[in-house]
Amino acid sequence: MFTGLVSDVGVVAAVADHPGGLRRIRIHSSYDPASIALGASIACAGPCLTVVAVGPREGGGAWFEVDAAAETLDRTTAGDWAPGARLNLERSLRIGDELGGHIVTGHIDGVAEILAREDLTVREGLWGPSARFTISAPRALARFIAPKGSVALDGTSLTVNTVEEDTFSVLLIPHTLAVTTWGERRAGDRLNLEVDLMARYVARLAEAKDA
Repeated sequence: MFTGLVSDVGVVAAVADHPGGLRRIRIHSSYDPASIALGASIACAGPCLTVVAVGPREGGGAWFEVDAAAETLDRTTAGDWAPGARLNLERSLRIGDELGGHIVTGHIDGVAEILAREDLTVREGLWGPSARFTISAPRALARFIAPKGSVALDGTSLTVNTVEEDTFSVLLIPHTLAVTTWGERRAGDRLNLEVDLMARYVARLAEAKDA
């Protein structure tokens, strides 16, 4: 489980394809290598991936490797990752950690697309710009997205502002733009989308009641 609170931005260092549709991805991060166990789960731009190798980086931080199976490559943006790509990272939630975002599983429901970015005027007392993003969700997932509800986009827990059919908007504060990959996001970018877990269960219960 995760919270959607990004704890580091990693950089893809290498990508190698293996038999059976498996792709091994090496990621550089600022994490302490001693704190990453083999088999640990790390959310990488949203998808929960398992650490299969880890080691220290010269100068500090860690490199770790994860394997992405064919389904992950097909259903997420992981198939597009190449050396140099920057990824929001989050370590798995531990008992006692603060649940500051919302419950995120790391199981991606689909890929959304940014339709527009609006940079908002800096107001007095605000230490940086905010930005509003208008995003298109896959039609089958739009029913799970509600105003003031939660979504996870590229592993970031965000509050939905407005919803119109299969389009919704989110507002990013200066801090989030600065410490995640959102600062570099533009129209046309694809995002890993995980809808709110509770919304999924409520919809399933409603379907069962009507059956």
